[in-house]
Amino acid sequence: MTLAELAARLEGELVGDGDLVVQGLAGVDAAGPGDVTFAETPRLLAAAEQSQALAVIAESGAVSAGKPLIRVPRPRLAFARALELFAPHWPAQAGLHPTALIGDGVELGEGVSIGAYAIIGDRVVIGPGAAIHPLVWIGAEVKVGPRTVIHPGARLHPRIEIGADCIIHSGAVIGADGFGFVPDETGRARKIPQIGTVIIADDVEVGANTTIDRATTGATVVGRGTKIDNLVHIAHNVQIGEGCLIVAQVGISGSVQVGDGVVFAGQVGVIDHVTIGTGARLLARAAIFGDVPAGATVSGTPAHLHTEQMRIEAAHRRLPEILRALRRLERRLAKLEETE
Repeated sequence: MTLAELAARLEGELVGDGDLVVQGLAGVDAAGPGDVTFAETPRLLAAAEQSQALAVIAESGAVSAGKPLIRVPRPRLAFARALELFAPHWPAQAGLHPTALIGDGVELGEGVSIGAYAIIGDRVVIGPGAAIHPLVWIGAEVKVGPRTVIHPGARLHPRIEIGADCIIHSGAVIGADGFGFVPDETGRARKIPQIGTVIIADDVEVGANTTIDRATTGATVVGRGTKIDNLVHIAHNVQIGEGCLIVAQVGISGSVQVGDGVVFAGQVGVIDHVTIGTGARLLARAAIFGDVPAGATVSGTPAHLHTEQMRIEAAHRRLPEILRALRRLERRLAKLEETE
């Protein structure tokens, strides 16, 4: 498409030659002569001007002496929308592949796709337009909502619910047993049957090789619009609110309550039975051993309010100096005591 066409699709203000042809999209460092890049700050805009990029998506009011601009209120969001226009799309072929195994009493909505060697259990319900890719296993009595996409190799255990417009990536396991054991009379660990379910609301994305355990009783719940990265573990009976972001290698123990809009940065660990308030931000590698108030930003092991944690880190760096000062004071005190 031309630069003018791209600007129109992004609802941006074009400054420069609209007849230039866009070949692709790239970050500033990798942009070639036909690529459009983006810049959120004056510093990044200066870097973009020095790059080979054809044009720059920049914030409203930005000025460039050397390159055409598409000016928008939020450049990163506009760049994401541009990527949607250029992303390769390989739609699943509607209908059933002859190698797919379909159980008894399965209900398939209009336009459903089921790929090669997929296994669909008894009494499964799959909504219109859903795409089940090759080698997916869906256990009995699972419900999959309209337009949901389940990528190759995902495993959906029996009696769980996946909402509409979800994306389940390869290797994800949803509905396996939660980790529940109790010592018997001999002290050996006796398994507690996990008879609950998992409910995934609409517009949720579950990353590759992520696991979401079924509840012991009741339901493990992931709220609408929550996005989960690869290699995340969500334990039994966890309740996650709407619009949360959960980054790679997060581990959330059982029965944790998470409010809406919470952000878990990479490798956050959460102990069981705590509450994390709406809008909280848990920074990378934070270890959560207690409740986190709504809106708080925490970090560290164990986690503190981030401002407090920064003071602790600053004091920690001064420990050698403080110890030297303490030894000097001890020597002076000893000399004073000798003269008494």
